[in-house]
Amino acid sequence: MTVASVILNVASLTDTGLTRTANEDSVLDASPVFLVADGMGGHEAGDRASAAVVAAFEPLRGCAVDVGDIRDALGRASAVVDDIAAGHKRGAGTTVTGVALVEHEGAPHWLVFNVGDSRVYRHHGNELTQLTIDHSLGQELVDAGELQAEDLASFAQRNVITRAIGASDSTADSWLLPVVNGERLLLCADGLSGEVSDEAIRATLTMNGRPETAAAALIHRALQAGGRDNVSVVVIDVVAGGASTRPESGTAGRVAASAFTDSMLEGTTIPVRAR
Repeated sequence: MTVASVILNVASLTDTGLTRTANEDSVLDASPVFLVADGMGGHEAGDRASAAVVAAFEPLRGCAVDVGDIRDALGRASAVVDDIAAGHKRGAGTTVTGVALVEHEGAPHWLVFNVGDSRVYRHHGNELTQLTIDHSLGQELVDAGELQAEDLASFAQRNVITRAIGASDSTADSWLLPVVNGERLLLCADGLSGEVSDEAIRATLTMNGRPETAAAALIHRALQAGGRDNVSVVVIDVVAGGASTRPESGTAGRVAASAFTDSMLEGTTIPVRAR
């Protein structure tokens, strides 16, 4: 199996939401790279920051890519966003989360990466797993044992992020995962995950067959829940060309992702500011 043999069905949608006057999110559906960027800094600055990330990855459309290509694209985006931030009093920044189809040991894999609190989920069968780990104050407190995971949704500072493109720390975490037939990946900004519970996301992905239907249903749920932020999603279905099952068993979620990739990557971070 090779990356060229992988067949995907993909849909992406973005919506301004019900309370914002501008959409600071940007999405990219440019196989083999897919991403969601959530801009910060207000109208124009946030718009331009997230758009800069998309522009940095656009040249990878239709190309064979590897970890180095993703690192370079993040570096290009970081340089542009730094320039944008320098021209605005409030600064500018953006989260980014994405996946890229890469080849590893002769088989197609997902290179999953994120900076900030935009997320990648994996839906397979009836199960939903968050693959990325939020770079947020709330998640850091959970990791330190100072906050319970179930209390994150009501944590007053849950939207405070600790890494972003354009911030002092823009290091991307990354993982390699085998591409598996029948799996569905969801990329989303916190305009979805902040409004809709993981269980509701799981149910929506389970009940809606085609990616475009699922994407529209997710946006609708976020708007029904209040739509207090821009909402952006990319839904990717693996139709053929991947493995029949994942190689590991008995584990799932973040631990499985990290454990699976520790032996494949030299570390699990992409230091994009070291240019």
